[in-house]
Amino acid sequence: MILYPAIDLKDGQAVRLLKGDMDKATVFNDDPAAQAEAFVRAGCEWLHLVDLNGAFAGTPVNAAPVEAILQRCPVPAQLGGGIRDMATIERWLDKGLARVILGTVAVENPDLVRDAARAFPGQVAVGIDAREGRVATKGWATETDLRATDLARSFEDAGVAAIIYTDINRDGAMQGPNIDETAALARAVSIPVIASGGVSSLADLIALRDCGAALNGAISGRALYDGALDLEQALATLRA
Repeated sequence: MILYPAIDLKDGQAVRLLKGDMDKATVFNDDPAAQAEAFVRAGCEWLHLVDLNGAFAGTPVNAAPVEAILQRCPVPAQLGGGIRDMATIERWLDKGLARVILGTVAVENPDLVRDAARAFPGQVAVGIDAREGRVATKGWATETDLRATDLARSFEDAGVAAIIYTDINRDGAMQGPNIDETAALARAVSIPVIASGGVSSLADLIALRDCGAALNGAISGRALYDGALDLEQALATLRA
């Protein structure tokens, strides 16, 4: 299972939100690229990037710090937030991004996800963000009646590289991940699933690894910044 350190970008800074609330942002680093380099020095194999402003605006906003991370860090990175058309997908992949994450458009324009997955094999992931099992879009500001598992199943034959499943109520709350919901979604599809939201300790990572659903990875942010989770120790544990 791969551990993805998260760098959430708001107004050019590396921040963490509480349960997706843009008004409850804690700034952890004014230099996101330096933060990314620190994660790489600790041994991470991937980086998980989110353009928070872009998720609300519907178009990339924090392009400069993302480009700086791509230029300065040798490990692959995936990015979500504000990626809602083929031109933006192509532009980011051309800049060296390893994988784009499509969230809002997975609900509003699923054909774009399918077209992109065909055009860029292995480089398109679907981001499914949910509250109480129901999908939220547009930076988590818009609630839908769509069940997360139903959305995941709808892409079973699309060729997407992964599904990133975020339990919004756990995100940034340091209360542990929603293991039951994540495992249920992972068992419902053959697409690799990456868990996100609430991963706050080594015990959380071990529980996800051993949940019986063969998760592809887990994303952690605040716990790494706060020191509740030691990145080097976590990586060593997952590789053992």
